[in-house]
Amino acid sequence: MSTSSSHPSDSDVVYIKQSKGAPFKFLVPLIYAPVLPLIRLTLRHKPVLRDRLFTAVLVGAFAHGSYLVSDLYDSESK
Repeated sequence: MSTSSSHPSDSDVVYIKQSKGAPFKFLVPLIYAPVLPLIRLTLRHKPVLRDRLFTAVLVGAFAHGSYLVSDLYDSESK
């Protein structure tokens, strides 16, 4: 006898598609990490712009890191 319910029974096999490769959010540090020393080297003669840009990128990096370790937007925690 077959039941027509919306969830699988114990005998049904459920396949979950896993994405291949790392999610983009974990690859972002590979982009902004080399940018920090480049800012210091290329804007050597403009110290105000150099310091402001370096601080902005560093704040963005810390914000991104905080986002990754927080469970505020974690879809698996619900």
